Amino acid sequence: MTATTQIWFLTGSQGLYGQDVLAQVATQSRVISDALGAAPEVLPEVVAKPVLTEADSIRRVMLEANADDRCVGVVAWMHTFSPAKMWITGLERLQKPLLHLHTQVNRDLPWASIDMDFMNLNQAAHGDREFGYVQTRLGVARKTVAGHVTDPAVIAGVATWARAALGLAAVRALRLVRFGDNMRGVAVTEGDKVEAERRLGVSVNTHGVNDLVTVVDNMGESDVDALINHYDGLYDIAPELRAGGARHDSLRYAARQEAGMRTFLLDGGYQAFTTNFEDLGGLRQLPGLAVQRLMADGYGFGAEGDWKTSVLLRTLKVMGAGLPGGTSFMEDYTYHLEPGRELILGAHMLEVCPSIAAERPRVEIHPLRIGGREDPVRLVFDASPGDAVVVGMADMGDRLRLIGNAIEVVPPLEDLPRLPVARAVWAPRPDLRTSTTSWLTAGGPHHTVLSTALGREHLDDFAEMAGLELAFIDGTTTIRGFARELRWNSAYHRLAQGL
Repeated sequence: MTATTQIWFLTGSQGLYGQDVLAQVATQSRVISDALGAAPEVLPEVVAKPVLTEADSIRRVMLEANADDRCVGVVAWMHTFSPAKMWITGLERLQKPLLHLHTQVNRDLPWASIDMDFMNLNQAAHGDREFGYVQTRLGVARKTVAGHVTDPAVIAGVATWARAALGLAAVRALRLVRFGDNMRGVAVTEGDKVEAERRLGVSVNTHGVNDLVTVVDNMGESDVDALINHYDGLYDIAPELRAGGARHDSLRYAARQEAGMRTFLLDGGYQAFTTNFEDLGGLRQLPGLAVQRLMADGYGFGAEGDWKTSVLLRTLKVMGAGLPGGTSFMEDYTYHLEPGRELILGAHMLEVCPSIAAERPRVEIHPLRIGGREDPVRLVFDASPGDAVVVGMADMGDRLRLIGNAIEVVPPLEDLPRLPVARAVWAPRPDLRTSTTSWLTAGGPHHTVLSTALGREHLDDFAEMAGLELAFIDGTTTIRGFARELRWNSAYHRLAQGL
Protein backbone atom coordinates (compact mmCIF):
# COMPACT_ATOMS: atom_id res chain seq x y z
CA MET A 1 0.00 0.00 0.00
CA THR A 2 1.18 3.53 -0.81
CA ALA A 3 0.21 5.45 2.32
CA THR A 4 0.00 8.84 0.61
CA THR A 5 -2.46 7.67 -2.06
CA GLN A 6 -6.01 6.43 -1.75
CA ILE A 7 -8.77 4.69 -3.66
CA TRP A 8 -12.25 5.70 -2.56
CA PHE A 9 -14.75 2.86 -2.35
CA LEU A 10 -18.31 3.98 -3.12
CA THR A 11 -21.36 1.80 -2.54
CA GLY A 12 -24.73 2.56 -4.10
CA SER A 13 -28.13 1.76 -2.63
CA GLN A 14 -31.43 3.56 -1.96
CA GLY A 15 -33.89 4.23 0.87
CA LEU A 16 -36.62 1.93 -0.47
CA TYR A 17 -35.57 -1.03 1.65
CA GLY A 18 -35.43 0.73 5.02
CA GLN A 19 -32.72 1.53 7.53
CA ASP A 20 -32.14 -2.07 8.61
CA VAL A 21 -31.23 -3.06 5.08
CA LEU A 22 -29.01 0.02 4.65
CA ALA A 23 -27.17 -0.92 7.85
CA GLN A 24 -26.51 -4.36 6.36
CA VAL A 25 -25.38 -2.75 3.12
CA ALA A 26 -22.86 -0.62 5.02
CA THR A 27 -21.54 -3.65 6.92
CA GLN A 28 -21.24 -5.79 3.83
CA SER A 29 -19.68 -2.94 1.89
CA ARG A 30 -16.87 -2.89 4.42
CA VAL A 31 -16.33 -6.61 3.86
CA ILE A 32 -15.59 -5.90 0.20
CA SER A 33 -13.54 -2.74 0.74
CA ASP A 34 -11.54 -4.42 3.52
CA ALA A 35 -10.78 -7.36 1.23
CA LEU A 36 -9.41 -4.97 -1.40
CA GLY A 37 -7.48 -3.02 1.20
CA ALA A 38 -5.91 -6.18 2.62
CA ALA A 39 -4.59 -7.28 -0.78
CA PRO A 40 -0.89 -6.36 -0.99
CA GLU A 41 -1.18 -6.07 -4.77
CA VAL A 42 -3.53 -3.07 -4.40
CA LEU A 43 -1.00 -0.34 -3.63
CA PRO A 44 -3.11 2.66 -2.57
CA GLU A 45 -5.06 2.70 0.69
CA VAL A 46 -8.70 1.70 0.14
CA VAL A 47 -11.00 4.18 1.90
CA ALA A 48 -14.64 3.15 2.37
CA LYS A 49 -17.10 6.02 2.07
CA PRO A 50 -20.66 6.03 3.52
CA VAL A 51 -23.33 4.27 1.47
CA LEU A 52 -24.72 6.62 -1.18
CA THR A 53 -28.49 6.81 -1.58
CA GLU A 54 -29.25 10.15 -3.22
CA ALA A 55 -27.96 12.41 -5.97
CA ASP A 56 -26.61 15.30 -3.93
CA SER A 57 -24.36 13.15 -1.74
CA ILE A 58 -23.08 11.38 -4.86
CA ARG A 59 -22.28 14.70 -6.51
CA ARG A 60 -20.49 15.95 -3.42
CA VAL A 61 -18.33 12.86 -2.99
CA MET A 62 -17.26 13.04 -6.63
CA LEU A 63 -16.27 16.69 -6.26
CA GLU A 64 -14.41 15.84 -3.06
CA ALA A 65 -12.54 13.06 -4.89
CA ASN A 66 -11.53 15.52 -7.61
CA ALA A 67 -10.21 17.99 -5.04
CA ASP A 68 -8.32 15.50 -2.86
CA ASP A 69 -4.80 14.96 -4.22
CA ARG A 70 -4.50 11.74 -2.22
CA CYS A 71 -7.37 10.16 -4.15
CA VAL A 72 -6.10 8.55 -7.35
CA GLY A 73 -9.33 6.81 -8.30
CA VAL A 74 -12.82 5.70 -7.36
CA VAL A 75 -14.27 2.17 -7.15
CA ALA A 76 -18.07 1.98 -7.39
CA TRP A 77 -20.29 -1.00 -6.49
CA MET A 78 -24.08 -1.11 -6.52
CA HIS A 79 -24.76 -3.47 -3.63
CA THR A 80 -28.53 -3.30 -4.05
CA PHE A 81 -30.60 -1.66 -6.75
CA SER A 82 -29.40 1.94 -6.93
CA PRO A 83 -31.51 3.91 -9.42
CA ALA A 84 -28.76 5.23 -11.66
CA LYS A 85 -30.38 8.55 -12.59
CA MET A 86 -29.15 9.70 -9.19
CA TRP A 87 -25.57 9.02 -10.37
CA ILE A 88 -25.71 11.12 -13.54
CA THR A 89 -24.62 14.47 -12.10
CA GLY A 90 -21.86 12.93 -10.01
CA LEU A 91 -20.47 10.81 -12.85
CA GLU A 92 -20.40 13.78 -15.19
CA ARG A 93 -18.34 15.75 -12.66
CA LEU A 94 -15.90 12.97 -11.75
CA GLN A 95 -12.39 13.66 -13.05
CA LYS A 96 -10.60 10.76 -11.37
CA PRO A 97 -10.33 7.24 -12.83
CA LEU A 98 -13.34 5.01 -12.24
CA LEU A 99 -13.53 1.24 -11.72
CA HIS A 100 -16.90 -0.48 -11.71
CA LEU A 101 -16.66 -3.50 -9.42
CA HIS A 102 -19.38 -6.00 -10.25
CA THR A 103 -19.44 -8.31 -7.25
CA GLN A 104 -21.47 -9.46 -4.26
CA VAL A 105 -20.69 -10.36 -0.66
CA ASN A 106 -21.62 -14.04 -0.81
CA ARG A 107 -19.75 -16.26 -3.19
CA ASP A 108 -22.37 -19.04 -3.15
CA LEU A 109 -26.14 -18.83 -3.02
CA PRO A 110 -27.67 -20.13 0.26
CA TRP A 111 -29.96 -22.46 -1.63
CA ALA A 112 -31.86 -23.86 1.37
CA SER A 113 -32.53 -20.54 3.09
CA ILE A 114 -32.78 -17.99 0.32
CA ASP A 115 -35.90 -15.81 0.59
CA MET A 116 -37.09 -12.41 -0.62
CA ASP A 117 -35.29 -10.57 2.16
CA PHE A 118 -32.04 -12.05 0.87
CA MET A 119 -33.01 -11.20 -2.71
CA ASN A 120 -33.77 -7.57 -1.85
CA LEU A 121 -30.44 -7.14 -0.07
CA ASN A 122 -28.20 -8.97 -2.54
CA GLN A 123 -29.03 -7.68 -5.98
CA ALA A 124 -25.83 -6.31 -7.44
CA ALA A 125 -26.70 -8.37 -10.52
CA HIS A 126 -29.63 -5.96 -10.83
CA GLY A 127 -28.10 -2.70 -9.59
CA ASP A 128 -24.84 -2.95 -11.49
CA ARG A 129 -26.68 -3.37 -14.78
CA GLU A 130 -28.55 -0.14 -14.13
CA PHE A 131 -25.27 1.54 -13.24
CA GLY A 132 -23.51 0.11 -16.31
CA TYR A 133 -26.22 1.48 -18.58
CA VAL A 134 -25.87 5.02 -17.27
CA GLN A 135 -22.08 4.93 -17.51
CA THR A 136 -22.34 3.84 -21.13
CA ARG A 137 -25.10 6.37 -21.90
CA LEU A 138 -22.88 9.14 -20.52
CA GLY A 139 -19.75 7.87 -22.27
CA VAL A 140 -17.91 7.46 -18.97
CA ALA A 141 -14.43 5.95 -19.30
CA ARG A 142 -14.05 3.16 -16.78
CA LYS A 143 -12.79 -0.35 -16.18
CA THR A 144 -15.22 -3.10 -15.21
CA VAL A 145 -14.06 -5.99 -13.04
CA ALA A 146 -16.54 -8.81 -12.40
CA GLY A 147 -16.35 -11.65 -9.89
CA HIS A 148 -15.98 -12.41 -6.20
CA VAL A 149 -13.22 -10.71 -4.24
CA THR A 150 -11.81 -14.09 -3.22
CA ASP A 151 -10.96 -14.69 -6.89
CA PRO A 152 -7.31 -13.76 -7.53
CA ALA A 153 -8.28 -12.54 -11.00
CA VAL A 154 -10.57 -9.91 -9.43
CA ILE A 155 -7.83 -8.65 -7.11
CA ALA A 156 -5.39 -8.64 -10.03
CA GLY A 157 -7.80 -6.60 -12.16
CA VAL A 158 -8.27 -4.00 -9.44
CA ALA A 159 -4.54 -3.92 -8.70
CA THR A 160 -3.64 -3.36 -12.35
CA TRP A 161 -6.19 -0.55 -12.62
CA ALA A 162 -4.81 0.99 -9.40
CA ARG A 163 -1.29 1.02 -10.84
CA ALA A 164 -2.58 2.75 -13.95
CA ALA A 165 -4.37 5.28 -11.73
CA LEU A 166 -1.11 5.95 -9.90
CA GLY A 167 0.54 6.52 -13.27
CA LEU A 168 -2.15 8.97 -14.29
CA ALA A 169 -1.84 10.85 -10.99
CA ALA A 170 1.92 11.02 -11.52
CA VAL A 171 1.70 12.40 -15.06
CA ARG A 172 -0.95 14.93 -14.04
CA ALA A 173 1.50 16.33 -11.48
CA LEU A 174 4.63 15.84 -13.60
CA ARG A 175 7.16 18.60 -14.17
CA LEU A 176 9.70 17.90 -16.91
CA VAL A 177 12.81 19.87 -17.78
CA ARG A 178 14.40 19.85 -21.22
CA PHE A 179 18.09 20.65 -21.16
CA GLY A 180 18.24 22.32 -24.56
CA ASP A 181 16.00 21.62 -27.52
CA ASN A 182 15.19 18.70 -29.80
CA MET A 183 17.70 17.12 -32.16
CA ARG A 184 17.72 19.18 -35.34
CA GLY A 185 15.63 17.97 -38.26
CA VAL A 186 13.86 15.19 -36.37
CA ALA A 187 10.05 14.99 -36.59
CA VAL A 188 8.85 12.31 -34.20
CA THR A 189 10.41 13.82 -31.07
CA GLU A 190 8.46 17.03 -31.62
CA GLY A 191 5.01 17.53 -30.13
CA ASP A 192 2.44 19.99 -28.84
CA LYS A 193 3.45 20.77 -25.27
CA VAL A 194 0.37 22.91 -24.67
CA GLU A 195 -1.94 20.09 -25.71
CA ALA A 196 0.05 17.62 -23.61
CA GLU A 197 -0.50 19.80 -20.54
CA ARG A 198 -4.17 20.17 -21.41
CA ARG A 199 -4.72 16.43 -21.92
CA LEU A 200 -2.31 14.89 -19.42
CA GLY A 201 -1.41 17.68 -17.01
CA VAL A 202 2.35 17.41 -17.58
CA SER A 203 4.29 20.67 -17.52
CA VAL A 204 7.17 20.65 -20.03
CA ASN A 205 9.79 23.34 -19.45
CA THR A 206 13.14 24.22 -21.03
CA HIS A 207 16.42 25.37 -19.50
CA GLY A 208 19.52 26.26 -21.42
CA VAL A 209 22.02 23.48 -20.83
CA ASN A 210 24.49 25.93 -19.28
CA ASP A 211 22.02 26.45 -16.43
CA LEU A 212 22.78 22.81 -15.63
CA VAL A 213 26.50 23.29 -16.25
CA THR A 214 26.65 25.94 -13.52
CA VAL A 215 25.18 23.52 -10.99
CA VAL A 216 27.43 20.65 -12.11
CA ASP A 217 30.58 22.76 -11.88
CA ASN A 218 29.68 23.95 -8.38
CA MET A 219 29.28 20.50 -6.84
CA GLY A 220 31.71 19.79 -4.01
CA GLU A 221 34.42 17.15 -4.03
CA SER A 222 32.72 15.40 -1.11
CA ASP A 223 29.61 14.90 -3.26
CA VAL A 224 31.76 13.33 -5.95
CA ASP A 225 33.63 11.13 -3.47
CA ALA A 226 30.37 9.81 -2.00
CA LEU A 227 29.10 8.78 -5.43
CA ILE A 228 32.41 7.13 -6.39
CA ASN A 229 32.20 5.02 -3.24
CA HIS A 230 28.59 4.17 -4.07
CA TYR A 231 29.51 3.04 -7.57
CA ASP A 232 32.18 0.75 -6.16
CA GLY A 233 29.58 -1.19 -4.19
CA LEU A 234 27.09 -1.56 -7.05
CA TYR A 235 29.10 -2.07 -10.22
CA ASP A 236 32.22 -3.60 -11.66
CA ILE A 237 34.44 -0.66 -12.57
CA ALA A 238 36.96 -0.79 -15.40
CA PRO A 239 40.52 -0.56 -14.02
CA GLU A 240 41.34 2.65 -15.91
CA LEU A 241 38.42 4.40 -14.17
CA ARG A 242 39.42 3.43 -10.64
CA ALA A 243 41.42 5.69 -8.34
CA GLY A 244 44.94 5.90 -9.73
CA GLY A 245 43.76 4.76 -13.17
CA ALA A 246 44.48 6.76 -16.31
CA ARG A 247 40.81 7.72 -16.80
CA HIS A 248 39.73 8.20 -13.18
CA ASP A 249 39.12 11.91 -13.78
CA SER A 250 36.47 10.97 -16.36
CA LEU A 251 34.62 8.90 -13.76
CA ARG A 252 34.83 11.77 -11.29
CA TYR A 253 33.32 14.11 -13.87
CA ALA A 254 30.53 11.60 -14.56
CA ALA A 255 29.83 11.53 -10.82
CA ARG A 256 29.91 15.34 -10.74
CA GLN A 257 27.32 15.35 -13.53
CA GLU A 258 25.09 13.01 -11.58
CA ALA A 259 25.35 15.08 -8.40
CA GLY A 260 24.58 18.27 -10.32
CA MET A 261 21.67 16.79 -12.25
CA ARG A 262 20.12 15.40 -9.07
CA THR A 263 20.44 18.77 -7.41
CA PHE A 264 18.93 20.59 -10.37
CA LEU A 265 15.99 18.18 -10.63
CA LEU A 266 15.27 18.19 -6.90
CA ASP A 267 15.50 21.96 -6.58
CA GLY A 268 13.19 22.45 -9.56
CA GLY A 269 10.66 19.81 -8.53
CA TYR A 270 11.27 17.89 -11.77
CA GLN A 271 10.60 14.15 -12.12
CA ALA A 272 11.65 13.82 -15.77
CA PHE A 273 14.15 15.39 -18.15
CA THR A 274 15.76 15.27 -21.59
CA THR A 275 19.23 15.81 -22.95
CA ASN A 276 20.56 16.32 -26.49
CA PHE A 277 24.02 15.43 -27.78
CA GLU A 278 23.76 18.40 -30.18
CA ASP A 279 23.23 20.83 -27.30
CA LEU A 280 25.79 20.19 -24.57
CA GLY A 281 27.03 23.72 -23.83
CA GLY A 282 29.83 23.51 -21.28
CA LEU A 283 29.30 19.84 -20.39
CA ARG A 284 32.48 17.84 -20.91
CA GLN A 285 30.62 14.56 -21.52
CA LEU A 286 27.22 13.59 -22.85
CA PRO A 287 25.61 12.39 -19.60
CA GLY A 288 25.53 8.61 -19.64
CA LEU A 289 26.10 7.07 -16.22
CA ALA A 290 24.15 9.89 -14.54
CA VAL A 291 21.13 9.40 -16.82
CA GLN A 292 21.16 5.63 -16.31
CA ARG A 293 21.22 5.95 -12.55
CA LEU A 294 18.52 8.62 -12.48
CA MET A 295 16.26 6.37 -14.53
CA ALA A 296 16.94 3.55 -12.07
CA ASP A 297 15.61 5.85 -9.33
CA GLY A 298 12.36 6.45 -11.24
CA TYR A 299 13.07 9.59 -13.26
CA GLY A 300 11.71 9.88 -16.76
CA PHE A 301 14.20 10.42 -19.57
CA GLY A 302 14.22 11.03 -23.30
CA ALA A 303 17.24 11.48 -25.52
CA GLU A 304 17.63 14.20 -28.16
CA GLY A 305 15.00 16.36 -26.45
CA ASP A 306 12.32 13.66 -26.70
CA TRP A 307 10.04 14.88 -23.94
CA LYS A 308 7.12 12.59 -24.89
CA THR A 309 9.19 9.46 -24.25
CA SER A 310 10.47 10.98 -21.03
CA VAL A 311 6.86 11.55 -19.90
CA LEU A 312 5.97 7.99 -20.85
CA LEU A 313 8.96 6.53 -19.03
CA ARG A 314 8.19 8.40 -15.81
CA THR A 315 4.56 7.28 -15.99
CA LEU A 316 5.42 3.63 -16.52
CA LYS A 317 8.10 3.77 -13.82
CA VAL A 318 5.42 4.81 -11.33
CA MET A 319 3.03 2.14 -12.59
CA GLY A 320 5.64 -0.62 -12.34
CA ALA A 321 7.18 0.32 -9.00
CA GLY A 322 7.80 -2.77 -6.86
CA LEU A 323 6.96 -5.29 -9.58
CA PRO A 324 9.55 -7.84 -10.73
CA GLY A 325 11.50 -6.62 -13.72
CA GLY A 326 12.38 -3.12 -14.83
CA THR A 327 11.52 -0.28 -17.18
CA SER A 328 13.90 1.67 -19.40
CA PHE A 329 14.33 4.17 -22.18
CA MET A 330 15.03 2.22 -25.38
CA GLU A 331 15.58 2.64 -29.09
CA ASP A 332 15.14 0.17 -31.94
CA TYR A 333 18.55 0.14 -33.58
CA THR A 334 19.10 -2.75 -35.97
CA TYR A 335 17.83 -6.22 -36.97
CA HIS A 336 18.96 -9.81 -37.11
CA LEU A 337 17.14 -11.12 -40.19
CA GLU A 338 18.04 -14.79 -40.11
CA PRO A 339 14.95 -16.66 -41.37
CA GLY A 340 13.07 -18.23 -38.52
CA ARG A 341 14.70 -16.29 -35.70
CA GLU A 342 14.47 -12.63 -36.63
CA LEU A 343 15.40 -10.33 -33.77
CA ILE A 344 15.67 -6.64 -32.90
CA LEU A 345 18.75 -5.20 -31.21
CA GLY A 346 17.79 -2.23 -29.07
CA ALA A 347 20.16 0.15 -27.36
CA HIS A 348 21.07 3.82 -27.35
CA MET A 349 24.26 5.81 -27.38
CA LEU A 350 24.48 5.48 -23.59
CA GLU A 351 21.14 5.73 -21.88
CA VAL A 352 19.58 2.36 -20.95
CA CYS A 353 18.33 1.85 -17.39
CA PRO A 354 20.07 -0.80 -15.25
CA SER A 355 16.71 -1.88 -13.82
CA ILE A 356 16.48 -4.26 -16.81
CA ALA A 357 20.03 -5.63 -16.44
CA ALA A 358 20.56 -9.40 -16.40
CA GLU A 359 23.85 -9.16 -14.56
CA ARG A 360 25.89 -6.75 -12.46
CA PRO A 361 26.59 -3.77 -14.75
CA ARG A 362 30.11 -2.72 -15.60
CA VAL A 363 31.24 0.92 -15.61
CA GLU A 364 33.27 1.58 -18.76
CA ILE A 365 34.51 4.49 -20.86
CA HIS A 366 34.67 4.50 -24.66
CA PRO A 367 34.61 7.01 -27.51
CA LEU A 368 31.16 8.11 -28.65
CA ARG A 369 32.15 9.64 -32.01
CA ILE A 370 29.18 11.97 -31.88
CA GLY A 371 28.54 15.18 -29.95
CA GLY A 372 32.11 16.52 -30.02
CA ARG A 373 32.89 16.06 -26.33
CA GLU A 374 35.11 13.87 -24.15
CA ASP A 375 34.58 10.11 -24.05
CA PRO A 376 31.55 9.46 -21.84
CA VAL A 377 31.30 7.00 -18.95
CA ARG A 378 28.45 4.50 -19.08
CA LEU A 379 27.06 1.25 -17.63
CA VAL A 380 27.35 -1.75 -19.96
CA PHE A 381 25.12 -4.83 -19.64
CA ASP A 382 22.68 -7.13 -21.43
CA ALA A 383 18.96 -6.97 -20.62
CA SER A 384 17.39 -9.75 -18.60
CA PRO A 385 15.43 -12.27 -20.74
CA GLY A 386 11.66 -12.58 -20.39
CA ASP A 387 8.31 -11.32 -21.59
CA ALA A 388 8.10 -7.57 -22.00
CA VAL A 389 6.43 -4.71 -23.84
CA VAL A 390 7.85 -1.82 -25.81
CA VAL A 391 5.72 1.33 -25.97
CA GLY A 392 6.09 4.58 -27.88
CA MET A 393 4.14 7.84 -27.90
CA ALA A 394 3.43 9.80 -31.08
CA ASP A 395 1.73 13.16 -31.56
CA MET A 396 -0.86 12.62 -34.32
CA GLY A 397 -1.90 16.25 -34.44
CA ASP A 398 -5.37 15.84 -32.98
CA ARG A 399 -4.39 13.36 -30.27
CA LEU A 400 -1.55 11.43 -28.67
CA ARG A 401 -1.23 7.82 -29.78
CA LEU A 402 0.44 5.07 -27.76
CA ILE A 403 1.86 2.23 -29.83
CA GLY A 404 2.79 -0.97 -28.02
CA ASN A 405 4.27 -4.33 -28.92
CA ALA A 406 4.42 -7.54 -26.92
CA ILE A 407 7.95 -8.93 -27.11
CA GLU A 408 10.25 -11.55 -25.63
CA VAL A 409 13.67 -10.32 -24.53
CA VAL A 410 16.25 -12.99 -25.33
CA PRO A 411 19.99 -13.41 -24.72
CA PRO A 412 22.17 -12.19 -27.61
CA LEU A 413 22.90 -15.02 -30.01
CA GLU A 414 26.61 -14.29 -29.63
CA ASP A 415 28.84 -12.11 -27.49
CA LEU A 416 29.06 -8.40 -28.39
CA PRO A 417 32.66 -7.55 -27.41
CA ARG A 418 32.88 -4.43 -29.57
CA LEU A 419 29.50 -2.89 -28.64
CA PRO A 420 30.21 -1.13 -25.32
CA VAL A 421 26.67 0.02 -24.49
CA ALA A 422 23.77 -1.39 -22.52
CA ARG A 423 21.47 -3.30 -24.88
CA ALA A 424 18.45 -5.55 -25.23
CA VAL A 425 17.73 -8.17 -27.87
CA TRP A 426 14.13 -9.19 -28.44
CA ALA A 427 11.76 -11.16 -30.60
CA PRO A 428 8.68 -9.06 -31.40
CA ARG A 429 5.23 -10.60 -31.49
CA PRO A 430 3.82 -12.07 -33.66
CA ASP A 431 6.92 -11.87 -35.90
CA LEU A 432 9.31 -9.20 -37.06
CA ARG A 433 7.64 -8.53 -40.41
CA THR A 434 4.16 -8.07 -38.94
CA SER A 435 5.46 -6.13 -35.95
CA THR A 436 7.59 -3.66 -37.87
CA THR A 437 5.08 -3.15 -40.69
CA SER A 438 2.33 -2.47 -38.15
CA TRP A 439 4.57 -0.19 -36.06
CA LEU A 440 5.50 1.87 -39.11
CA THR A 441 1.88 2.02 -40.25
CA ALA A 442 0.90 3.41 -36.85
CA GLY A 443 3.62 6.08 -37.03
CA GLY A 444 5.41 4.56 -34.07
CA PRO A 445 8.58 6.35 -32.91
CA HIS A 446 12.12 4.98 -32.77
CA HIS A 447 12.42 5.97 -29.09
CA THR A 448 10.40 3.72 -26.82
CA VAL A 449 10.01 2.52 -23.27
CA LEU A 450 10.80 -1.15 -22.69
CA SER A 451 9.27 -2.76 -19.61
CA THR A 452 9.68 -6.26 -18.26
CA ALA A 453 7.51 -5.26 -15.28
CA LEU A 454 4.29 -4.21 -17.03
CA GLY A 455 1.94 -5.88 -19.49
CA ARG A 456 -0.81 -4.99 -21.91
CA GLU A 457 -3.56 -4.70 -19.30
CA HIS A 458 -1.63 -1.95 -17.51
CA LEU A 459 -1.39 -0.06 -20.79
CA ASP A 460 -5.05 -0.66 -21.66
CA ASP A 461 -6.16 0.71 -18.30
CA PHE A 462 -3.90 3.74 -18.47
CA ALA A 463 -4.91 4.62 -22.03
CA GLU A 464 -8.60 4.33 -21.17
CA MET A 465 -8.43 6.55 -18.10
CA ALA A 466 -6.10 9.09 -19.76
CA GLY A 467 -8.20 9.30 -22.93
CA LEU A 468 -5.32 8.18 -25.14
CA GLU A 469 -5.40 5.96 -28.18
CA LEU A 470 -3.56 2.64 -27.76
CA ALA A 471 -2.61 0.62 -30.83
CA PHE A 472 -1.16 -2.67 -29.59
CA ILE A 473 0.66 -5.35 -31.58
CA ASP A 474 0.66 -8.88 -30.15
CA GLY A 475 0.58 -12.51 -31.13
CA THR A 476 -2.84 -12.18 -32.78
CA THR A 477 -2.03 -9.13 -34.92
CA THR A 478 -2.26 -9.21 -38.70
CA ILE A 479 -1.05 -6.39 -40.92
CA ARG A 480 -4.41 -5.91 -42.60
CA GLY A 481 -6.38 -6.16 -39.37
CA PHE A 482 -4.07 -3.69 -37.62
CA ALA A 483 -4.46 -1.17 -40.44
CA ARG A 484 -8.24 -1.46 -40.10
CA GLU A 485 -7.96 -0.96 -36.33
CA LEU A 486 -6.01 2.26 -36.89
CA ARG A 487 -8.74 3.56 -39.19
CA TRP A 488 -11.42 2.69 -36.63
CA ASN A 489 -9.36 4.35 -33.90
CA SER A 490 -9.01 7.51 -35.96
CA ALA A 491 -12.75 7.68 -36.53
CA TYR A 492 -13.51 7.01 -32.88
CA HIS A 493 -11.12 9.60 -31.46
CA ARG A 494 -12.31 12.27 -33.89
CA LEU A 495 -16.04 11.66 -33.67
CA ALA A 496 -17.14 9.54 -30.72
CA GLN A 497 -18.03 10.92 -27.32
CA GLY A 498 -17.89 7.62 -25.48
CA LEU A 499 -19.04 4.06 -25.77
